[in-house]
Amino acid sequence: MEKRLVLVGDSKSFMVSSIAKELEDNGFDVIKASCSVDALSGIANRPSVFLVYIDDFGDMKDLFVYLKDSTLEGDISLSIIGSQNDIDSVKSLMPNTPLAASFLRPINVKDMAIAMEKVLQAEDERLQNKKILVVDDDGTMLRTIKSWLEGHYQVFMVNSGMAAITFLAKNKVDLILLDYEMPVTSGPQVLEMLRSDPSTSSIPVMFLTNKSDRTSVMAAVDLKPEKYLLKTMKPMEVLKSINEYFEKEKAKSY
Repeated sequence: MEKRLVLVGDSKSFMVSSIAKELEDNGFDVIKASCSVDALSGIANRPSVFLVYIDDFGDMKDLFVYLKDSTLEGDISLSIIGSQNDIDSVKSLMPNTPLAASFLRPINVKDMAIAMEKVLQAEDERLQNKKILVVDDDGTMLRTIKSWLEGHYQVFMVNSGMAAITFLAKNKVDLILLDYEMPVTSGPQVLEMLRSDPSTSSIPVMFLTNKSDRTSVMAAVDLKPEKYLLKTMKPMEVLKSINEYFEKEKAKSY
Protein backbone atom coordinates (compact mmCIF):
# COMPACT_ATOMS: atom_id res chain seq x y z
CA MET A 1 0.00 0.00 0.00
CA GLU A 2 1.36 3.41 -1.00
CA LYS A 3 1.31 5.67 2.07
CA ARG A 4 1.10 9.06 0.37
CA LEU A 5 -1.22 11.89 1.32
CA VAL A 6 -1.66 15.63 0.94
CA LEU A 7 -1.64 17.57 4.23
CA VAL A 8 -3.34 20.93 3.76
CA GLY A 9 -2.75 23.65 6.35
CA ASP A 10 -0.72 26.66 7.41
CA SER A 11 2.93 25.61 7.18
CA LYS A 12 3.77 27.99 10.05
CA SER A 13 1.29 26.28 12.38
CA PHE A 14 2.84 24.27 15.21
CA MET A 15 0.01 21.71 15.03
CA VAL A 16 0.33 21.23 11.28
CA SER A 17 4.07 20.66 11.72
CA SER A 18 3.40 18.18 14.56
CA ILE A 19 0.86 16.29 12.45
CA ALA A 20 3.28 16.10 9.52
CA LYS A 21 6.09 14.81 11.76
CA GLU A 22 3.92 12.13 13.36
CA LEU A 23 2.72 10.92 9.97
CA GLU A 24 6.26 10.87 8.58
CA ASP A 25 7.49 9.00 11.68
CA ASN A 26 4.83 6.38 10.86
CA GLY A 27 6.10 5.92 7.31
CA PHE A 28 3.80 8.34 5.46
CA ASP A 29 5.01 10.31 2.48
CA VAL A 30 3.47 13.69 3.35
CA ILE A 31 3.00 16.33 0.65
CA LYS A 32 2.42 19.65 2.39
CA ALA A 33 0.22 22.26 0.72
CA SER A 34 -1.03 25.69 1.72
CA CYS A 35 -4.73 26.45 1.97
CA SER A 36 -5.28 27.61 -1.60
CA VAL A 37 -6.85 26.13 -4.70
CA ASP A 38 -3.77 27.03 -6.77
CA ALA A 39 -1.50 25.13 -4.38
CA LEU A 40 -3.61 21.99 -4.56
CA SER A 41 -4.27 22.05 -8.29
CA GLY A 42 -0.56 22.52 -8.94
CA ILE A 43 0.59 19.33 -7.20
CA ALA A 44 2.13 16.92 -9.71
CA ASN A 45 1.36 13.20 -9.40
CA ARG A 46 -1.10 14.05 -6.66
CA PRO A 47 -2.23 11.27 -4.29
CA SER A 48 -5.95 10.83 -3.74
CA VAL A 49 -5.92 11.09 0.09
CA PHE A 50 -6.29 14.60 1.55
CA LEU A 51 -6.06 15.61 5.22
CA VAL A 52 -7.07 19.23 5.88
CA TYR A 53 -6.31 21.12 9.08
CA ILE A 54 -8.94 23.84 9.53
CA ASP A 55 -7.93 26.98 11.41
CA ASP A 56 -10.99 28.96 10.30
CA PHE A 57 -13.58 27.48 7.94
CA GLY A 58 -14.67 30.94 6.78
CA ASP A 59 -11.20 31.65 5.42
CA MET A 60 -11.07 28.27 3.69
CA LYS A 61 -14.54 28.11 2.11
CA ASP A 62 -13.26 28.50 -1.49
CA LEU A 63 -10.84 25.66 -0.83
CA PHE A 64 -13.65 23.40 0.34
CA VAL A 65 -15.79 24.27 -2.68
CA TYR A 66 -12.88 23.00 -4.81
CA LEU A 67 -12.55 19.87 -2.64
CA LYS A 68 -16.30 19.32 -2.85
CA ASP A 69 -16.11 19.24 -6.64
CA SER A 70 -13.15 16.86 -6.47
CA THR A 71 -14.92 14.44 -4.14
CA LEU A 72 -18.11 14.51 -6.22
CA GLU A 73 -16.03 13.63 -9.26
CA GLY A 74 -14.64 10.67 -7.31
CA ASP A 75 -11.14 12.08 -7.41
CA ILE A 76 -10.17 12.24 -3.71
CA SER A 77 -10.66 10.84 -0.23
CA LEU A 78 -11.13 13.71 2.23
CA SER A 79 -10.38 13.80 5.98
CA ILE A 80 -10.50 16.94 8.14
CA ILE A 81 -9.28 18.26 11.49
CA GLY A 82 -11.12 21.14 13.14
CA SER A 83 -13.48 22.42 15.79
CA GLN A 84 -16.99 21.00 15.99
CA ASN A 85 -18.29 24.12 14.22
CA ASP A 86 -15.71 23.68 11.46
CA ILE A 87 -16.65 20.02 10.97
CA ASP A 88 -20.37 20.88 10.95
CA SER A 89 -19.73 23.62 8.36
CA VAL A 90 -17.89 21.19 6.07
CA LYS A 91 -20.67 18.63 6.35
CA SER A 92 -23.26 21.32 5.61
CA LEU A 93 -21.34 22.42 2.50
CA MET A 94 -20.83 18.82 1.37
CA PRO A 95 -24.00 16.96 2.43
CA ASN A 96 -23.65 14.28 -0.25
CA THR A 97 -19.96 13.62 0.34
CA PRO A 98 -18.99 11.26 3.15
CA LEU A 99 -15.79 12.22 4.93
CA ALA A 100 -13.20 9.46 5.21
CA ALA A 101 -12.41 10.69 8.74
CA SER A 102 -12.96 13.75 10.92
CA PHE A 103 -10.87 14.68 13.96
CA LEU A 104 -11.98 17.11 16.65
CA ARG A 105 -9.40 19.61 17.93
CA PRO A 106 -7.42 19.30 20.12
CA ILE A 107 -6.25 15.99 18.66
CA ASN A 108 -4.00 13.17 19.75
CA VAL A 109 -1.57 12.98 16.83
CA LYS A 110 -0.68 9.33 17.51
CA ASP A 111 -4.34 8.26 17.39
CA MET A 112 -4.81 10.39 14.26
CA ALA A 113 -1.90 8.64 12.52
CA ILE A 114 -3.40 5.22 13.32
CA ALA A 115 -6.78 6.35 11.96
CA MET A 116 -5.16 7.65 8.76
CA GLU A 117 -3.58 4.22 8.23
CA LYS A 118 -7.14 2.86 8.02
CA VAL A 119 -8.18 5.68 5.67
CA LEU A 120 -5.33 4.83 3.30
CA GLN A 121 -6.20 1.14 3.44
CA ALA A 122 -9.83 1.91 2.53
CA GLU A 123 -8.71 4.19 -0.30
CA ASP A 124 -6.30 1.55 -1.60
CA GLU A 125 -9.20 -0.93 -1.74
CA ARG A 126 -11.45 1.64 -3.45
CA LEU A 127 -8.85 2.29 -6.13
CA GLN A 128 -8.90 -1.41 -7.02
CA ASN A 129 -12.56 -1.11 -8.02
CA LYS A 130 -13.75 -0.64 -11.59
CA LYS A 131 -14.14 2.96 -12.77
CA ILE A 132 -17.53 4.23 -13.89
CA LEU A 133 -18.25 7.64 -15.44
CA VAL A 134 -21.82 8.89 -14.97
CA VAL A 135 -22.96 11.57 -17.45
CA ASP A 136 -26.19 13.41 -16.71
CA ASP A 137 -27.27 17.06 -16.81
CA ASP A 138 -29.36 16.55 -13.65
CA GLY A 139 -27.15 17.10 -10.59
CA THR A 140 -29.59 15.32 -8.30
CA MET A 141 -29.57 12.25 -10.54
CA LEU A 142 -25.77 12.27 -10.63
CA ARG A 143 -25.52 12.29 -6.83
CA THR A 144 -28.23 9.66 -6.54
CA ILE A 145 -26.50 7.22 -8.87
CA LYS A 146 -23.16 7.89 -7.16
CA SER A 147 -24.72 6.98 -3.81
CA TRP A 148 -26.04 3.72 -5.32
CA LEU A 149 -22.69 2.65 -6.73
CA GLU A 150 -19.98 3.99 -4.41
CA GLY A 151 -18.61 1.31 -2.15
CA HIS A 152 -18.69 -1.06 -5.13
CA TYR A 153 -17.07 1.08 -7.84
CA GLN A 154 -15.02 4.22 -8.35
CA VAL A 155 -17.62 6.71 -9.53
CA PHE A 156 -16.82 9.87 -11.52
CA MET A 157 -19.46 12.40 -12.53
CA VAL A 158 -19.86 15.06 -15.23
CA ASN A 159 -22.94 17.08 -16.14
CA SER A 160 -22.74 17.32 -19.93
CA GLY A 161 -21.70 15.42 -23.01
CA MET A 162 -18.81 17.74 -23.80
CA ALA A 163 -17.60 17.53 -20.20
CA ALA A 164 -17.54 13.76 -20.65
CA ILE A 165 -15.40 14.06 -23.78
CA THR A 166 -12.99 16.38 -21.95
CA PHE A 167 -12.82 14.04 -18.94
CA LEU A 168 -12.14 10.99 -21.10
CA ALA A 169 -9.30 12.75 -22.88
CA LYS A 170 -7.33 12.56 -19.62
CA ASN A 171 -8.90 9.65 -17.75
CA LYS A 172 -9.64 5.99 -18.42
CA VAL A 173 -12.84 4.30 -17.24
CA ASP A 174 -14.29 0.81 -17.47
CA LEU A 175 -17.91 1.84 -18.12
CA ILE A 176 -19.96 4.93 -18.98
CA LEU A 177 -23.53 5.47 -17.76
CA LEU A 178 -24.85 8.01 -20.27
CA ASP A 179 -28.04 10.04 -20.03
CA TYR A 180 -29.99 9.52 -23.26
CA GLU A 181 -31.64 12.96 -23.22
CA MET A 182 -29.39 15.97 -22.54
CA PRO A 183 -29.45 19.55 -23.85
CA VAL A 184 -26.88 20.76 -26.41
CA THR A 185 -25.27 17.34 -26.94
CA SER A 186 -27.59 14.35 -26.51
CA GLY A 187 -26.59 10.91 -25.31
CA PRO A 188 -26.69 9.38 -28.82
CA GLN A 189 -24.53 12.24 -30.15
CA VAL A 190 -22.01 11.68 -27.35
CA LEU A 191 -21.92 7.95 -28.11
CA GLU A 192 -21.30 8.65 -31.80
CA MET A 193 -18.39 10.93 -30.85
CA LEU A 194 -16.94 8.28 -28.55
CA ARG A 195 -17.23 5.58 -31.21
CA SER A 196 -15.48 7.76 -33.81
CA ASP A 197 -12.40 8.28 -31.62
CA PRO A 198 -10.01 5.28 -31.41
CA SER A 199 -9.06 6.18 -27.83
CA THR A 200 -12.68 5.89 -26.60
CA SER A 201 -14.33 3.65 -29.20
CA SER A 202 -14.09 0.50 -27.09
CA ILE A 203 -15.42 1.94 -23.82
CA PRO A 204 -18.71 0.20 -22.96
CA VAL A 205 -21.73 2.48 -22.59
CA MET A 206 -25.08 1.97 -20.88
CA PHE A 207 -27.83 4.47 -21.59
CA LEU A 208 -29.83 6.01 -18.74
CA THR A 209 -33.31 7.22 -19.63
CA ASN A 210 -36.81 7.93 -18.36
CA LYS A 211 -38.38 6.62 -21.56
CA SER A 212 -39.56 3.03 -21.82
CA ASP A 213 -41.67 3.15 -25.02
CA ARG A 214 -40.73 0.78 -27.84
CA THR A 215 -39.59 3.53 -30.24
CA SER A 216 -37.14 4.97 -27.73
CA VAL A 217 -35.87 1.54 -26.75
CA MET A 218 -35.28 0.47 -30.35
CA ALA A 219 -33.54 3.74 -31.20
CA ALA A 220 -31.13 3.18 -28.33
CA VAL A 221 -30.60 -0.47 -29.22
CA ASP A 222 -29.61 0.50 -32.78
CA LEU A 223 -26.71 2.46 -31.30
CA LYS A 224 -25.47 -0.78 -29.70
CA PRO A 225 -25.07 0.29 -26.07
CA GLU A 226 -24.31 -2.48 -23.60
CA LYS A 227 -27.62 -1.94 -21.84
CA TYR A 228 -30.55 0.43 -21.60
CA LEU A 229 -31.29 1.31 -17.96
CA LEU A 230 -34.43 3.10 -16.83
CA LYS A 231 -33.93 5.82 -14.25
CA THR A 232 -37.02 4.48 -12.49
CA MET A 233 -35.25 1.20 -11.72
CA LYS A 234 -34.59 0.46 -8.06
CA PRO A 235 -31.01 1.01 -6.84
CA MET A 236 -30.34 -2.71 -6.41
CA GLU A 237 -31.60 -3.39 -9.95
CA VAL A 238 -29.15 -0.85 -11.40
CA LEU A 239 -26.30 -2.24 -9.32
CA LYS A 240 -27.24 -5.80 -10.30
CA SER A 241 -27.21 -4.92 -14.01
CA ILE A 242 -23.75 -3.38 -13.73
CA ASN A 243 -22.40 -6.24 -11.61
CA GLU A 244 -23.71 -8.78 -14.13
CA TYR A 245 -22.06 -6.92 -16.99
CA PHE A 246 -18.64 -6.95 -15.32
CA GLU A 247 -19.05 -10.61 -14.31
CA LYS A 248 -19.74 -11.57 -17.94
CA GLU A 249 -16.74 -9.55 -19.12
CA LYS A 250 -14.56 -11.25 -16.53
CA ALA A 251 -15.79 -14.68 -17.66
CA LYS A 252 -14.88 -13.85 -21.27
CA SER A 253 -11.28 -13.21 -20.24
CA TYR A 254 -10.81 -16.73 -18.90
